[in-house]
Amino acid sequence: MTDFFKLLMHEFDLPLRNPVLIFSLILFIILLSPILLRKLNIPSIIGLIISGVVVGPFGLNILEKTVAIDLFSTIGLLYIMFIAGLELDLNQFKAFKNKSILFGFLTFIIPISIGFPVCHYILGYDFNASFLTASMFATHTLVAYPIVSKLGISKNESVAITVGGTILTDTAVLILLAVVIGSNEGSLNQEFWLRLGFSLIIFSAIMFYLIPRIAQWFFRTLESEKHSHYIFVLSVVFFAAFLAEVAGVEPIIGAFVAGLALNKLIPHSSALMNRIEFIGNSLFIPFFLISVGMLVNLQVIFNGADALIVAGTLSIVAFFGKWLAAWFTQILCKYSKAQRQLIFGLSSSHAAATLAIILVGFNAGILDENILNGTIILILITCVTASFVTEKAGKQIVIESADDTSDIAMIQTIDNEHILLPIADMEDVEKLLEFSIYIRDKKSTSPVSILSVVSNDEEAEHNIMKARNKLEEFVMEASASETNVNIITTIDHNPACGIARISKEILADIVILGWPQKNDFLTKLVGEKLDSILNGTDKTIFVSDLQKPLVLHKRIISIVPPFAELENGFELWIIKTGTLAEELSIPMIIYCNAQTKKAIERVIKKFKITSAILIHFFDDWEDLLILSKSISDDDLIILVSARKGSASYSTLLENIPVKMEKHFGLNNKLVIYPQQFSHTFASTTYKDVSSEPINLGIEAIQKIGKGIGNIFKKEEEEKENI
Repeated sequence: MTDFFKLLMHEFDLPLRNPVLIFSLILFIILLSPILLRKLNIPSIIGLIISGVVVGPFGLNILEKTVAIDLFSTIGLLYIMFIAGLELDLNQFKAFKNKSILFGFLTFIIPISIGFPVCHYILGYDFNASFLTASMFATHTLVAYPIVSKLGISKNESVAITVGGTILTDTAVLILLAVVIGSNEGSLNQEFWLRLGFSLIIFSAIMFYLIPRIAQWFFRTLESEKHSHYIFVLSVVFFAAFLAEVAGVEPIIGAFVAGLALNKLIPHSSALMNRIEFIGNSLFIPFFLISVGMLVNLQVIFNGADALIVAGTLSIVAFFGKWLAAWFTQILCKYSKAQRQLIFGLSSSHAAATLAIILVGFNAGILDENILNGTIILILITCVTASFVTEKAGKQIVIESADDTSDIAMIQTIDNEHILLPIADMEDVEKLLEFSIYIRDKKSTSPVSILSVVSNDEEAEHNIMKARNKLEEFVMEASASETNVNIITTIDHNPACGIARISKEILADIVILGWPQKNDFLTKLVGEKLDSILNGTDKTIFVSDLQKPLVLHKRIISIVPPFAELENGFELWIIKTGTLAEELSIPMIIYCNAQTKKAIERVIKKFKITSAILIHFFDDWEDLLILSKSISDDDLIILVSARKGSASYSTLLENIPVKMEKHFGLNNKLVIYPQQFSHTFASTTYKDVSSEPINLGIEAIQKIGKGIGNIFKKEEEEKENI
């Protein structure tokens, strides 16, 4: 028994040696430190770094730097840079491109211009150390972005240009890092520049041309192998880091570029994106932050005033440079004081990129312990300060925009949005559910409801249980993207009546249906079912043909009929298609007439839609297929149709799914039937007063008129030929 206790106590000798015990301790730190420090309003990133200081070799010496910790630290560092590239909103950057470039230039050049002379002449560091430290001032990490998102002002222009500026300044700093490392190694000559330029061209060609095409093929071929998608992405990240190292730059540049290369193929609301963030934020990144804290030598700080002077100087220069960049941006872009403070708050926090640069410089022997420790203190101060500044400025912007009724209406719609997904074919569930998740507003508190309607016969109960069991697996799939799914199975005499009834019972806003079958006889039956659903409910309906993965599209082509702006669901489908374009990071091209174009532009401005939308004039609805010349196989085609009797209905919209299937069989397609009434009162009070006979008469007259017109047109053509 004594030997047992001796062996047990030996396992706790410091520093710990048992790998299982070490890993357990690190997991407990990752679990508890953010929870404890959250009560003090200290960001979790700071708590993990402080924990690393405490348990590290210069603290209580519980853990020491080993090969295993270095490996996990490297993985975490690459993971941080990969997520930084993956989460950049390229649509927002394009929407405010010029202002983003302006802010990116100012927030890059001003901190460097101030930081270099301070480090070189006041702190007395050499050229390489001064330049590398100054470039660190130019970076910023959007630590306070969740505050902006929580306040609902993420689409504010000042937020958009700050996010866009991050792309430019972080990319420029990472390239400077490669130059400084090359200069430190004494290889900064003509051969270095030629080799760097040539290798970067090859590296860029592989990452931005070859890798996206391989990824598209992989996602298309192994669409159902969801776990393989994550392994593939992780493989790309580390292979890119290796290629960057071969090209003569730091591996973190490769990881960042990998994020940019895969940005469009991994939508922000996808299950894959959720897995990437979950695993990174739960394990790899916290591991890296703890290992950074283990590098901090507290004795250096307390042994003399040098380290404190360096830390204080770095913090002052960092804040002043970022504030000056925000001030110049406010003047040049004519922003308010609150917007300037918001830009400053978002861009003043230093974390991921800063740690990466300083750590690389420290390992290369360019920077000393004073700079390393001073940077840790800088990160602590800037992250805490940025959080308070951002929250205060964000609340001020919310107060200033309190009179904007469009925002209030939009928030009310978001809170109550409910999507209904009726399922006839189980093979279509996965793609339709994925589409629902992409267009669903992330602030909605309502679940996505999957509906299965069972015939009312002797086997109804058995079929209900069978349908429910099949649908349960999709609840798990949706949970991977943190989306709530509600399973509904009901009995009715026919599917159309069941869908119409349930859509009213759950107060659904959008109904997403599968595409009609290709068999002519079944097409007729499904077409009749669709008409029954359209007549039975006034909800916005999406009829979806999604054969290919959505991430493989390069454009969205939307075709909008005249008078579409008179439909009650006009704003809703524009918001949803704009959300889809934003999720997929692709542009949307809309074809419509001049009057509809003005209405669409008003909706884009009203709801601050930031996705890239181009509107082209089109009014030749007699020859709709003329647009096929400008449509390619990787375009998603959206046709806005209308119910019979509505303001924008035309006989040209008859049998649209069948026509689109015939002429665009290789494309993914959507047909949208906008909501017809603003509330159910209009549809219930007057449902006995039907305009159907009148509509049929008008349609018959229109068809006769077209036939007569075609006869005269043919006669004129024959005379011209004679």
